Amino acid sequence: MNVQQVTTKEQLEDAFKIRQEVFVNEQKVPVEEEIDQFEDEAIHIVLYDERTPVGAARLRILDGIGKLERICVLSSCRGKGAGKQLVDKLEEIASSEGVKKFKLNAQTHAIPFYERLGYKTISDIFMDAGIPHVTMIKEVTQGS
Repeated sequence: MNVQQVTTKEQLEDAFKIRQEVFVNEQKVPVEEEIDQFEDEAIHIVLYDERTPVGAARLRILDGIGKLERICVLSSCRGKGAGKQLVDKLEEIASSEGVKKFKLNAQTHAIPFYERLGYKTISDIFMDAGIPHVTMIKEVTQGS
């Protein structure tokens, strides 16, 4: 599997297809909440298994912080390192812009996954699109 930064309309459509499947179809997030006003300013990535898109995510850099968003993997590819590949790629892209702090809003069932990647919970549970979330951060120091 390989992660590609979106550079074409087709790749962006692949990202939206994965997000539609995971967030809208599987998790019942309203499509008008899933696709938002930040799509054009975000950096999008897609995870491909051969030529088939199986994961997607996006990144926005806000006040020097890399905000990882819309991280999702098709159910058939979960538990195989796909999510880690997406997070690693977003962190790599943000780091190349000088970012040393990352933030994300994690669904509560995914907290252990993000903790294994070095993220720490900094908020109480809150609801987003009807799903419980927490805010998590990770700070990168020299040599990590």
